[in-house]
Amino acid sequence: MTELKFQFAANHPCGAGHFPGNPIIPGALLLDEALACIAADLSIHDAVWHVKSAKFPQPARPGDEIFAKYTLSYDGEIRFECVVSGNKVLSGIARNQPTAGAGLTL
Repeated sequence: MTELKFQFAANHPCGAGHFPGNPIIPGALLLDEALACIAADLSIHDAVWHVKSAKFPQPARPGDEIFAKYTLSYDGEIRFECVVSGNKVLSGIARNQPTAGAGLTL
């Protein structure tokens, strides 16, 4: 299992509207950043993800240190989870879908 670390700035603009006085990172933003970090770690450029499942059992907040762990299976499926202070904030399964024309030499 590979582990990565990322963080949203404590003053990230999403906190102002989601939610005032009780800021949390929107699930879609957390998922996007987790998959972007995994793609960068795997040297996948222009990743297009098919997300099979994503669960958000607890909120992540601006300023939290987020630890993402992932495994890549033999069939290309990526299982991942994100943890803040020992608490799971995201888990899921995804697969990178090559973009149309990727790998073609013209």
